[in-house]
Amino acid sequence: MAVTDQALAWTQLFGDLDRSGLALHFQIRRAIVTAIERGLFTAQARLPSTRQLATLLGVARNTVVNAYQQLIDEGFLVAHERSGIFLAPDLAVSQAPTAPGGRTIDWSERLALRPARLRQITKPRDWLDYPYPFLFGQFDPSLFPANDWRESVRAASGVSEINAWAGDLIDEDDPDLVDQLRLQVLPRRGIFASADEVMVTIGSQQALSLLIQLLVGRNTPAGVEDPCYPDTRNMLTLATDDLATLAIDRQGVMPDATFASRRVAFVTVGHQCPTTAVMPLERRRALLEAARRHDVVLVEDDYEADLALSDEIPALKSLDADGRVVYVGSFSKVLAPGLRVGYVVAPRAVIAELRVLRRLMLRHPPSNNQRATAMFVALGHYRTHLRRTASVLEERASRIAGLLPRLMPRFSWRRDPGATSFWMKGPAGLDARDLSLRARARGVLIEPGDIFFADPDAGRACFRLGFASIRTDRIEAGLTHLSELIGPAGAPLSQRMAEQV
Repeated sequence: MAVTDQALAWTQLFGDLDRSGLALHFQIRRAIVTAIERGLFTAQARLPSTRQLATLLGVARNTVVNAYQQLIDEGFLVAHERSGIFLAPDLAVSQAPTAPGGRTIDWSERLALRPARLRQITKPRDWLDYPYPFLFGQFDPSLFPANDWRESVRAASGVSEINAWAGDLIDEDDPDLVDQLRLQVLPRRGIFASADEVMVTIGSQQALSLLIQLLVGRNTPAGVEDPCYPDTRNMLTLATDDLATLAIDRQGVMPDATFASRRVAFVTVGHQCPTTAVMPLERRRALLEAARRHDVVLVEDDYEADLALSDEIPALKSLDADGRVVYVGSFSKVLAPGLRVGYVVAPRAVIAELRVLRRLMLRHPPSNNQRATAMFVALGHYRTHLRRTASVLEERASRIAGLLPRLMPRFSWRRDPGATSFWMKGPAGLDARDLSLRARARGVLIEPGDIFFADPDAGRACFRLGFASIRTDRIEAGLTHLSELIGPAGAPLSQRMAEQV
């Protein structure tokens, strides 16, 4: 029978929440998604209000708000102003078929992995519709070089070019893109590699996934920075039972005893994620020396390269004398995330294994995208785009830096050169996740900082303020809204700068 909005039915749907296990908002989300998948809702069913459901379940209202908001972001629910929360209209609501005897398979007993239980970054699908999207890593249509990209796609669509890329490359890459990476892109980071030391991936995410599969077994001692990019931590959590968090200071990851105990470590030295810290050259040398001394393999995720107006410190890989650094790069941050073109630079023996592993998964990245990207670089558009984008982003960063002392005087913050975000730390007692929900109601999007930490409480007062996707002329209004929501916590206090974050 379809679930109604009666209290008894809703109580039965959620059952007894485990107060000592998985976070309560995850349990609520899971129960609703399970009910949707089993066809227990009527078409466009109305859910209880956040206050009603919180009362029924005996949980805090913010717990239900958080669960509902993430289900809205993921497309399961929709919110209608003054009407309530409803099942998304495009979801199937027919009763799931059952096996003879009315029994269905229990998939919870069949799943070898449960990645959905891990803490995930969530961003609204319709973020472009918000007036003040202070989000990291998102696409700004005004910065995309549409004409230059169109020319590159046309050049890659000639008959002779199509003949070159339309076939099945099996486990190979477009040689033109590999050459452009070797000759124009990688040298900017001080990296010089042969063709058999480079492999193209579907973004840096696939590169990290493949490397974790290749290098990390169930008992492999692995390390990841804390805080860090959450998906790297999640992928490692699924891969090994021996994952350690690596401490960072204002210079980045520290080559301490924990680091020395690892077999492989995943690091972001170009811009530490999420604090933006650029590791100084001397620390990079110390990190490499510690890695050599203790035989640690380093995976360098250089996710935000080439966007500094001034000269950047060369990549860690450029200092690598014994082939223990594997370098991961991407066009996502500098061109477009949807392009999904990344790359790995590693010793040829590693690349050979990665190619086979990639082929078992998806053969190779789309060859037409590879050839168009190669054309974009070869025609000089990439270098021009970098200069223009870096200039615009630096203007936005300067605008934000000039406003923060006035609008958020009790916050400490950091943004190193070339970074496309500010790492914000608020006064004691600030709940950045709650702030993000209230800000969203005003059209302001920020990223709560707890998701970046192994211990969510460690980052509760932090958030990331990205500026790659917000227009310069909207920055002040967006920060003003945010400042008003912070309220008394924004009262003047001595300003603390980058070295204190």
